[in-house]
Amino acid sequence: MARPGPDFLLESACIGPVCGVDEAGRGPWAGPVSAAAVILDPATAPEGLDDSKKLGHARREALEVEIKARAVAWCVAFATVEEIDSLNILQATGLAMRRAVEGLSVAPAFALVDGNYRFNLPCEIRTVVRGDSLSASIAAASILAKTARDRLMVEMDAVHPGYGFAGHKGYHAAVHVEALRTLGPSPIHRMTWAPIRALVGGA
Repeated sequence: MARPGPDFLLESACIGPVCGVDEAGRGPWAGPVSAAAVILDPATAPEGLDDSKKLGHARREALEVEIKARAVAWCVAFATVEEIDSLNILQATGLAMRRAVEGLSVAPAFALVDGNYRFNLPCEIRTVVRGDSLSASIAAASILAKTARDRLMVEMDAVHPGYGFAGHKGYHAAVHVEALRTLGPSPIHRMTWAPIRALVGGA
């Protein structure tokens, strides 16, 4: 029997407002990392929430609209390429998450964070491995973080043409590798990434 999707069991074990927190874009060679924090009311939460990677583009975008309309509070934040290169990707991810939590219109008492790393957030924290498949709030955050970052990378495709950002969103792809060899890095490439340094002759 198939396992049911994310629910509110983890949220119900916490006292006070609970936000789900997740990120998008830790692995790409280019672009910022995004994070989202979402507080949901189980009575009004959208149906069909799930790990954003398990949803198609159209379904993610439809759920994005529903989440923003029905959430008690939500916020999406970024850490820039410069911050990633300066701090490292783990610390930049934590910075984006902190910005997202601090940007909520309702202060959470508790954060359910996808993964196993305890970032410095302004509330109590519980880390949840594969949280975007277990917690409805984390799943909602994963959807908002991914749709926001994907949209930004489509915009960056127009600002920095030739790299194919609209398609691969900054991740490794053959067209991306070829563009780097031909054009060199753009201002939004993560220059501390070993593959980037290798491709531009800085390894």
